[in-house]
Amino acid sequence: MYQPDLSVAAQKNWPTMYDLPSEDPEEMGLPDEFHDFQPELLRQTFQPWGYPAERIFTGTDMNLYYDRQHPLWHKRPDWFGVLGVSRFYQEQDLRLSYVVWDEGVNPFVVIELLSPGTEDEDLGQTLREVNKPPTKWQVYEQILQIPYYFLFNRYNNQFRAFQLIEGSYQPMLITADQKVWLEESQLGLGVWQGAFQGMERLWLRWFDRSGNWIPTLEELTTKERLRADRAEQQAELAGQEARQERERAERLAAKLRELGIEID
Repeated sequence: MYQPDLSVAAQKNWPTMYDLPSEDPEEMGLPDEFHDFQPELLRQTFQPWGYPAERIFTGTDMNLYYDRQHPLWHKRPDWFGVLGVSRFYQEQDLRLSYVVWDEGVNPFVVIELLSPGTEDEDLGQTLREVNKPPTKWQVYEQILQIPYYFLFNRYNNQFRAFQLIEGSYQPMLITADQKVWLEESQLGLGVWQGAFQGMERLWLRWFDRSGNWIPTLEELTTKERLRADRAEQQAELAGQEARQERERAERLAAKLRELGIEID
């Protein structure tokens, strides 16, 4: 595995991505399928304006380390997006975890998918225990100061949105069709009814400045295939018309020759 010799964190003897793992040995089992599919839909449609793909990173169920004084403290968002950071660690490697003091850029948005076991902490309804790390809400709001925090409950399809204003999360205005707009990124997030990975249900999905849902890879492939099919059909039609025109010209020439009229 590639391990860079130089980094800001390494020079100061702070743990880097290679020292801080992504897997949590105390966490039993794996997330359910929704926790696999929903983040993938978010990743595929997360296309903020003004940022090329190579300067955007998204993490799914990945350890997010936030305090270099307590390097083992971490949270594990269901999904988060970072703007202005390389898609790859040190421009070359896939990440094992996201270490904010190593990367130098905090997440721009974080999304939690509520489940009965984590709902209270996700909603900021738990208190920090003595001699324990800060709560998830405290980390997102007060330590990392992540500008946008969204929550979605797949059991009742409730969508909640918060924006960091003057150091604290304030509820955002959600439209009647369950959408919110992120002005800085010229990107919106909303609840979309549709099929993804063969499952028809309500999903969180990003949309563009025109209000159009940003297409998934499958939709883009389908669109390209339809475009290719149309082009093939048009080419075939043009060929048929050309053949018919040649046949008409040949019949006309034969008729003229029967009449004794020679043509070039």
